Amino acid sequence: MKIKLYLFTAIAMILNSFNLQAQSGAKKVLVVYYSYSGNTRIIAEQIQKGTGGDIFEIQPVNAYPKDYQEVTGQAKKEINEDFRPALKTKIKDINKYDVIFVGSPCWWATMAPPVATFLSSYDLSGKTIVPFMTHEGSRMGHTESDIKKLCPKSNVLNGLPIRGSRVKQAEGEVMKWLKDIGMIKK
Repeated sequence: MKIKLYLFTAIAMILNSFNLQAQSGAKKVLVVYYSYSGNTRIIAEQIQKGTGGDIFEIQPVNAYPKDYQEVTGQAKKEINEDFRPALKTKIKDINKYDVIFVGSPCWWATMAPPVATFLSSYDLSGKTIVPFMTHEGSRMGHTESDIKKLCPKSNVLNGLPIRGSRVKQAEGEVMKWLKDIGMIKK
């Protein structure tokens, strides 16, 4: 009887050890975003809430003009010239993250230049990148393929496009998407 008890205790300890290792192996999530009007920030906060990950706002050193026509003209020029604006801050230890959600408004069918700067500033090899976009009709544009070019050694998942005028009502859609891709916190 004592042998069975010792054996049972040993098995329980081993299984508990495996369970703790599995829990500590949980993916570390970072949600990064650039938001011109605040729409992308709202979606980023919803994703952060759903994943329990860390959140980081991408901020260019020089802010974009407040006038929408000016900003679209500047964005078009920067995208066409493959310009990478300087950023105010950096992530200290990007290596601790396994999954990086990357959010941007869709400008000229791609991500805003500050997001391209962010992605090209780090070695994201082996990481899973999950794009999300706010838009007013262009959906994801060609952002996913552009991210794959900037991060060729990363696993880029299909992204989530949310119409900017609907961001405040999108939380249910965001949570369903996170569940579908296996990224919702438990």
